[in-house]
Amino acid sequence: MANSATQEFLEIKDIREGVLLLKNNSIRGVLMVSSINFALKSDEEQSAIIYAFQSFLNSLDFSCQIVIQSRNINITPYLDGLKDLEEKQTSELLRQQTSSYREFIKNLVKGDTIMTKNFYVVVPYSLMEVLGVGAAAKQLDFLKTKKEKEQQMKDDDFQRCKSQIWQRMEFLAMGLRRCGLEAIPLTTPELIELFWSIHHPEQAEIGYYPEILPELLK
Repeated sequence: MANSATQEFLEIKDIREGVLLLKNNSIRGVLMVSSINFALKSDEEQSAIIYAFQSFLNSLDFSCQIVIQSRNINITPYLDGLKDLEEKQTSELLRQQTSSYREFIKNLVKGDTIMTKNFYVVVPYSLMEVLGVGAAAKQLDFLKTKKEKEQQMKDDDFQRCKSQIWQRMEFLAMGLRRCGLEAIPLTTPELIELFWSIHHPEQAEIGYYPEILPELLK
């Protein structure tokens, strides 16, 4: 019952073949993007990056959304791994060095929260763009009930939309690469984990993720 109530507030109907299918039958692709330390670049490099990014934005003929996700990092598993490594060292010198390093890291982060930032670009595409306004409106008849409107998109329409959104993601990845950034599309399991972590931040922080059923890995 609680799950049904929660799903009422989510716009995502399905995650399929690496794309998000929304309740209004539009789809979204998500690119994970690397970062650069802009402040450490020389003036010439900064100018080149700004110019490349400006050119990239001007080249877009569709909208996209930039999302920054901040998350706490739990380094307990890392410290546990160092402890195991310390115990396995056959050299007394290496054992002491590993122990000192582990204590250094533990003291360094004591009382502080370690944050990491992930960067994403969300790419949209709708049935209206591939079929045209008239055909899409006919399929999404506004006189239909909400339940009827949210029926599964036809497979051939989905494949056409997916083909178009992948072209957009490739175009975005190419433009970002000129700015010195790498962008990769998230797969179905990665999308499931991303949205699960958004809605379960405390569990995701300690490294817990639910088992993904094989039938969901489409």
